[in-house]
Amino acid sequence: MTVLCLVELDGADPADVSLRALTLARTLGDPSVRSVVFADSAHVPAAALAGYGVTDVYVIEPGTLEGYAPQAWARVLADLATETGATAVLAAGTDRGNEVLAHLGAITGLPMAANCTLVTPDGGRTHRLVRHRWAGLLLEDAIMEAPVALFTVATDAVSPVPVGVSAETPASLQVHVHKPELAEADLVVRAAESAGRAGGVSLATARVVVGGGRGVGGPDGFAPLEELAELLGGVVGVSRVVTSEGWRPHRQQVGQTGTKITPELYLACGISGAIQHIAGCAGAKHIIAINTDPGAPILAHADYAVIGDLHQVIPALVAALRAR
Repeated sequence: MTVLCLVELDGADPADVSLRALTLARTLGDPSVRSVVFADSAHVPAAALAGYGVTDVYVIEPGTLEGYAPQAWARVLADLATETGATAVLAAGTDRGNEVLAHLGAITGLPMAANCTLVTPDGGRTHRLVRHRWAGLLLEDAIMEAPVALFTVATDAVSPVPVGVSAETPASLQVHVHKPELAEADLVVRAAESAGRAGGVSLATARVVVGGGRGVGGPDGFAPLEELAELLGGVVGVSRVVTSEGWRPHRQQVGQTGTKITPELYLACGISGAIQHIAGCAGAKHIIAINTDPGAPILAHADYAVIGDLHQVIPALVAALRAR
């Protein structure tokens, strides 16, 4: 069987969520895992992909398809699924992964299951699935009946596990430059990333996230959080109320209507912890809450809590880190 996986990049490397999707892909029987990457062929992370069991990479270069066009990306996956005889097409359960696979389902007329935690081939045209529902508050058991299974992998469902490879393994990985045939209708919706925002660690893949809520006090209050995040090699995330007030852009929002994060450490500063926010950060390995309210709901989910004013605690943390 052949499994086709959409791989997103974080800078020059495969995104952590895509490595998790590749790890799940290897569990689908005895598959041949092939990946699709929208990038320049000269910058394909062949060694990293080979380390996760990928045998073939199909590269769609910017000269052929520039920017993010969800319907065009789905059209590429549809063509490659037919060309490779894929029995399953999957992606990480990110905003892009879910959007592209939904378009793919519409193009092919096949069902698509989002945010799966477990996928088991059940012989022939069926797969048994376990997937998140209600923003991860429930797990649903389901059976998908389709000649080609389309699904995304919940971002916190699988740990990224590489295969044992030798130093020569990357050379055996086949790189194919694919030039799709696209209609104008496939390119109606297209997003381009500005140079100032390109590259760097994204909120969805960051290993450390410093979150700020209403308790930060306003736009100027985020400067210490930015400094702390930089010292920890992380990024800043925010609660919904912060974006509603216009203090920070929506792309930094953590929660049910924002980004679901899976960092090693989530430092929540001045965030009360509404259920919608918890749905976005529950995948964090460790949560530390800084709050003046000892009854704040987020404390029930935190591994550690500091009851105090973040405007005093954060500068103290920054000073301690700089001293080290």
